[in-house]
Amino acid sequence: SSAEVKCSLCVVGIQALAEMNRWREVLSWVLQYYHVPEHLPPKVLELCILLYSKVREPQVMLEVGSSWLRDQTNKSLPEYGSLLELYLLHVLLPLGRFEGAEELVRDCDVFDSEQQLAFLGTICQSRCQWTQQEEMHSAAEEQQDAATETVLGALSRKLLTMLTLLRRALRSMSSHFYLLPYKKMLLATFLLYLVVVRLDPASPTSLPFIYKLVQL
Repeated sequence: SSAEVKCSLCVVGIQALAEMNRWREVLSWVLQYYHVPEHLPPKVLELCILLYSKVREPQVMLEVGSSWLRDQTNKSLPEYGSLLELYLLHVLLPLGRFEGAEELVRDCDVFDSEQQLAFLGTICQSRCQWTQQEEMHSAAEEQQDAATETVLGALSRKLLTMLTLLRRALRSMSSHFYLLPYKKMLLATFLLYLVVVRLDPASPTSLPFIYKLVQL
């Protein structure tokens, strides 16, 4: 039928976009032809969930999958149970949406009591793992903050020590210069200038400096 041909072409298009690393365009491209998430064929929805899960962007399918699963027409499809399981394992649980996952399992008429208990156990186990990872992450951040504070404290103490030593050295140098006679300092400055610049005594440009030096 035309619906099957359309679905098959969309599957080929999804695979082509994924191979060209244009997976960000997949969902918007598919919705151009089906307009709303509820009308997506099960095969197309399955490919989209697996694709965005593989590229670690499951949040893209959060609202789309929820809208599809809430639709009453889709609940009568034979693929509904497998797609609900796929949505739980690849979208809700990786995003930490445990309450929504439990509610979805309890409200699902497709699963029997055994399947519901199995899924609820999987959700509980995933919640425990998520909590442990969060605690480990928080502990690692606290250790990193403590190490950063220790390093900054050591650097600040070293900087303070260097500034103190520099201030003492400057104070000592200033007090030493204050003890020198003013004329001797000025004469030493002129002599140093003559030595560095290497003025020629026979040059006219050096006469004013030599005259001042004689006056001193």
